[in-house]
Amino acid sequence: MTDLTKLTIADAREKLKAKEFTSVELTEAFIANIEAANPAINAYVAVTADKARDMAKASDAKLAKGEGGALEGIPLGIKDLFATEGVHTQACSHILDGFKPKYESTVTSNLWADGAVMLGKLNMDEFAMGSSNETSYYGNVINPWRKAGSNEDLVPGGSSGGSAAAVAARLCMGATATDTGGSIRQPAALTGTVGIKPTYGRCSRWGVVAFASSLDQAGPIAHTVRDSAILLKSMASVDPKDTTSVDIAVPDYEAAIGKSVKGLKIGIPAEYRVEGMSEEIDALWQKGIQWLKDAGAEIVDISLPNTKYALPAYYIVAPAEASSNLARYDGVRYGLRVPGNDIVDMYENTRAAGFGEEVKRRILIGTYVLSAGYYDAYYLKAQKVRSLIKRDFDLAWANGVDAILTPATPSAAFAIGDKEMHADPVKMYLQDVFTVTVNMAGLPGLSVPAGLSSEGLPLGLQLIGKPFDESTLFQLGSVIEEAAGSFEPTQWWG
Repeated sequence: MTDLTKLTIADAREKLKAKEFTSVELTEAFIANIEAANPAINAYVAVTADKARDMAKASDAKLAKGEGGALEGIPLGIKDLFATEGVHTQACSHILDGFKPKYESTVTSNLWADGAVMLGKLNMDEFAMGSSNETSYYGNVINPWRKAGSNEDLVPGGSSGGSAAAVAARLCMGATATDTGGSIRQPAALTGTVGIKPTYGRCSRWGVVAFASSLDQAGPIAHTVRDSAILLKSMASVDPKDTTSVDIAVPDYEAAIGKSVKGLKIGIPAEYRVEGMSEEIDALWQKGIQWLKDAGAEIVDISLPNTKYALPAYYIVAPAEASSNLARYDGVRYGLRVPGNDIVDMYENTRAAGFGEEVKRRILIGTYVLSAGYYDAYYLKAQKVRSLIKRDFDLAWANGVDAILTPATPSAAFAIGDKEMHADPVKMYLQDVFTVTVNMAGLPGLSVPAGLSSEGLPLGLQLIGKPFDESTLFQLGSVIEEAAGSFEPTQWWG
């Protein structure tokens, strides 16, 4: 039998219905892969093997009757940011030690209702704060890819590094992830996987540990554009428990794949040709432009003049919201508690011991920009810039642009512990230079693998779409995917 873990979700779905194999067999294949590879890759922080077997058995019973949902029997990994009832949910932070919620997030509830199987919880940057998955309390995630002729460990990107690495290494068929400034698209690009950050409000945030509430959005990481479309269809919904979720019908995203892109107008923003961008990234971008042109799309140059302010504005808004959201972790109700002489001392001891360095940095920045005397100078100004960024995109849509094509990241994966990145936090923040505008404007963005660097590492292209027009991104993304071909890391683990 073909290695079951090499199948796409689309293929496995059909073969399960045809009873070519069972969900239990498929699930056992992934559990075996996890046992072999996770010690080297560190993608999972909790493996729920027994729960997965039980869910797979239940799926097989449904499939035997000719029943079952859209994801019946498909094994998935879940980012540690999503609440899973009775299962480890700690946002990969020491401060949430031992926390197992009594409730299920809306997104994971939707997946289980459609028959998906949970393999476990995936590693991530602590509280989703990071671009390399080096801030997790549970240690670094290792990218399954390596440079040609090198054994150096590389980052998988962040914050959804565990999700991206698990998909790339065939430790799950797909994974949930979240994106606050690029945390789905950047790790997808660095691992040769497909990741979509949907429109803000497309997926419920209820039961997802908050980083920056006006920017956070859940989405999937998968092997193919089609698999991403299948997963997003199940994840998306309106939710009365989340007032920011939008009551718009969820379309059949899969139906968009393979449709002609002839006549679609694709914008190429001049401002994304940033200083110091590598020739490889620019050449890849030009290749992507040509692929879409050859498929019949119309290419137009556009201007998004406020792009240059997006990163500094983001790193005011996001830490400000994080400072507010993370105030709830004080050692009183759940998680870590470090005793003190009095309650204030206990708060201080718990937060000092429980939060990592990057989280502390962002809390301090956020508290500063929200403080009296600085609120108007920083936070209010950043929100005004955010409005201008959104207006730039609105003008592009008004001028008939259907989608925008840009690079996904400024570079391929870099080494774990990279001295240059760690000496200056701003260098790490610049990893999000192409992605943060999408979150600031609340738009959908899709990262698709488009080629390999000269060192044999994956590179991605990003498609940005109109609000709630993910279908067009899948339509265009499948064109890039078909032209670029598929990429698989050379196995060195297990």
